[in-house]
Amino acid sequence: MPDSPAYAAYKRRLHRILAFYILALIAFLLLMAWAEQSGLSRRWLGPIFLFSTVMMYGGIGIYGRTADPEEYYVAGRRIPPVYNGMAAAADWMSAASFISLAGGLYLQGFGGTETQAGGLAYVLGWTGGFCLVALLIAPHLRKLNLYTVPDYFKERFGGRWPRRIAAFSAVLCSFTYVVAQIYGIGLVASRLTGVQFEIGIMLGLGGVVLCSFLGGMRAITWTQVAQYIILLLAFLIPVSWLAYKQLGNPLAPLVYGEQLEKIAQLEHDLMASPAEKQVQDEFARRAREYAVWLQDVEGTLKRERAAKQERVRALKSQNAGMELVVAATRELAALPHDVATARERWTRAMQESEERSRPLGGLMPHSQAFAGDPDGTPAERETFQSSRANFLALMFCLMVGTAGLPHLLTRYYTTPSVATARSSVAWSLFFITLLYLSAPALAVLVKYEVMQNVVGSSFDALPPWIAQWSRMDGSLVSVSDINGDGILQFSELRLGADVIMLATPELGGMPYVVSGLVAAGGLAAALSTADGLLLTISNSLVRDTYCHEVKRIVTPEQRVILSKFALLSVATVAAFVAALKPAEILPLVASSFSLAASAFVPAMIMGIFWSRTTGPAAVAGMLIGLGTTVLYMMINAPSVRAFFAMPAGQDLWFGIQPLSAGVFGVPVGFVVIGLLSLLQRRKGASA
Repeated sequence: MPDSPAYAAYKRRLHRILAFYILALIAFLLLMAWAEQSGLSRRWLGPIFLFSTVMMYGGIGIYGRTADPEEYYVAGRRIPPVYNGMAAAADWMSAASFISLAGGLYLQGFGGTETQAGGLAYVLGWTGGFCLVALLIAPHLRKLNLYTVPDYFKERFGGRWPRRIAAFSAVLCSFTYVVAQIYGIGLVASRLTGVQFEIGIMLGLGGVVLCSFLGGMRAITWTQVAQYIILLLAFLIPVSWLAYKQLGNPLAPLVYGEQLEKIAQLEHDLMASPAEKQVQDEFARRAREYAVWLQDVEGTLKRERAAKQERVRALKSQNAGMELVVAATRELAALPHDVATARERWTRAMQESEERSRPLGGLMPHSQAFAGDPDGTPAERETFQSSRANFLALMFCLMVGTAGLPHLLTRYYTTPSVATARSSVAWSLFFITLLYLSAPALAVLVKYEVMQNVVGSSFDALPPWIAQWSRMDGSLVSVSDINGDGILQFSELRLGADVIMLATPELGGMPYVVSGLVAAGGLAAALSTADGLLLTISNSLVRDTYCHEVKRIVTPEQRVILSKFALLSVATVAAFVAALKPAEILPLVASSFSLAASAFVPAMIMGIFWSRTTGPAAVAGMLIGLGTTVLYMMINAPSVRAFFAMPAGQDLWFGIQPLSAGVFGVPVGFVVIGLLSLLQRRKGASA
């Protein structure tokens, strides 16, 4: 088929469609730029971007609708490698890569802090993971002509339990991942339209459902190709603009190193600044105060509630201004409602205050590889070792997790042959590299812009984007005059990782049309990944669970219909969880990689390359490996520790952070599978 004249004609038609689409997209951007120059309000530009992109994706979904199982599950196995590479890149460059990766590099530097691995771990881990996919996984799975990843476990090990565990694991890691994507959708949609975060989630979710509900993998593939073009332009235009503004050269990956030396000098000046030290001292005082509160949470909560109630009564009795009464009432309502909530909230506030009491507000110096000093005091050497260990652990989990993510592996089922599957992985890596080379540059250029042009400004003259983002979500952008001098210090500005990329156009003084394009790129990144994840979850629930465990006789057409409605249900549940804002995007995504790595990779690799691997050993390895990872995450989750009245803080193994729990689960899985397979073979031989 790949060499047939019909297939060659099919590819030529796709090339023409892609060229027309790119020209139409450029024309749309020029039209929006002209409309902005002509006076079109920003209140209209944002919704136009949102509506246009979502409707375009929905139109592709409607055009690609199908009830054919082969088309719905694997796009007819006829996607050319270059287009499958684009789709896989879009599927891969989720909200974490587009929205949060540059933010992680901004906050944690290249190497990272003692508790947070640097952004370079994400770049190296995710990129290296594709090498594992190309060499070890994708060609072997494509050769079997499967539909889902759990199909492999049924095919290789037989029995029902391998498929059951694989289906459960696919749902678990994919659901964790999709919550992060829908969180990103809500973030972008609310920024574009000005509506509440929760309403933004529902607006963006319509695009997800339209794309994946009607056409499955067929519609998702072509939607993801369209989304890749948008997110690539949305990333490269602002970073090139900033590079040209600061350095006179738009080739950001080649020239941003010049700004590193300037940032190092600015950081040195900030660490020596008396005003910065005043801010750090105040945060240290607050951390000590929270530590005292946590010694008697119940008593402190009662005293604080009584004090604030008395303040409200006093203000009312004195006929104080309505603004003062309302502010005092809000402070009272903001208090935790129970002891468990208070312990969790105050623990988090204490940790945040401790972090911001450090030089540079707890951020890593950008030119420093790891926190601490390998030649310094014992404490500094310990910090250095912990920082480096967390960097390597996270990179390992991301790399191995990439080789086990079900929604990514399923993408290579859509190619015509094993050879084109390998070629698809190479194209995927190429298209991803185009963005990943620019992410470190963006972080450096944004940090220089903040240090040079924002820090040191009067609070009365702060850029408008700070007020706009802080009103939308205080966890993304917050400023407060801690030392009361009326001047913004670096430690008084808190930027979340999820806002760095989205706020770059406004921070760099670019036209609002670029802000709309960046938001549309973030939406495309989140939607493209959410589509693939929701399809994976619905297939695991219907094809791999319902059709094998509940009702054995189901026609292919009925499977497709059930998969569609399962997808809709899962999307609704995921939207509800995302509305609760359980965590930032990067930690959620990293956790899903640890889950996928420990659940799938040991059994998959052993099954492919070691013929003596047995089914019971694979089942035990999957359960124990995944169980180890989940256990480590749970015992270190603040909400779990608060619920069970466990001591505040974490119980870390070798200082490794919970999001890298797969570094324990993966080796355990390999060891269990290897030992049990040998024991079973030896027992069988002796019998």
